[in-house]
Amino acid sequence: MRVIADNADLAEGAAHLASVCPVWAATLPGLDLPLRRRDDGFGAILDAIIGQQISIAAAAAILTRLEAAGLTEPAAIRAAGADGLRDCGVSRPKIRYLLGIVENEPDWAALRNAPDEEAIAILVALPGIGRWTAEIYLAFALGRSDAFPAGDLALQEAAKLLYGLDERPAPKALEAMAEPWRPWRSVAARGLWAYYRVAKGREGVRS
Repeated sequence: MRVIADNADLAEGAAHLASVCPVWAATLPGLDLPLRRRDDGFGAILDAIIGQQISIAAAAAILTRLEAAGLTEPAAIRAAGADGLRDCGVSRPKIRYLLGIVENEPDWAALRNAPDEEAIAILVALPGIGRWTAEIYLAFALGRSDAFPAGDLALQEAAKLLYGLDERPAPKALEAMAEPWRPWRSVAARGLWAYYRVAKGREGVRS
């Protein structure tokens, strides 16, 4: 299992992408690939849950309110309950997800050594965690080199633009495109988000 820990790992992954795809070979030199590592554990899942299906700016505003209210740890969220989360602007479904997760937390430390698919299975068993959220957690919190959230709309749009496709590839089509990028698909995801930022003038994923 490869882990992206520093910029040298990103460079190794980028070299692989360039070696297997002329489009990447031509594009990567002009992109700034961010490391985007964050601490693992509940905080990363909180961040991912809040960011689901809303803009990056809206998610940042809610997270700022949660931090100001001291509601970033499971014990505090359990004590505050639904009312405390609602006061910070958390939606009803996300309140339900967060309260369910804090009552059924996995062993976050054990996830560090779990194979990718095993870690994803543990995460998607939690309330409100789908494949996209689990893949984001693997990529940024665990640093897995091959995590690839093919359901991400920004990745799909970036792939469409980068490869001159007529329409955004569906998740299965994007997964098929990404097969040659193994075992560095997480670097490819960073590259596609970076390309999206250049092409669209805005971020496609929360930093």
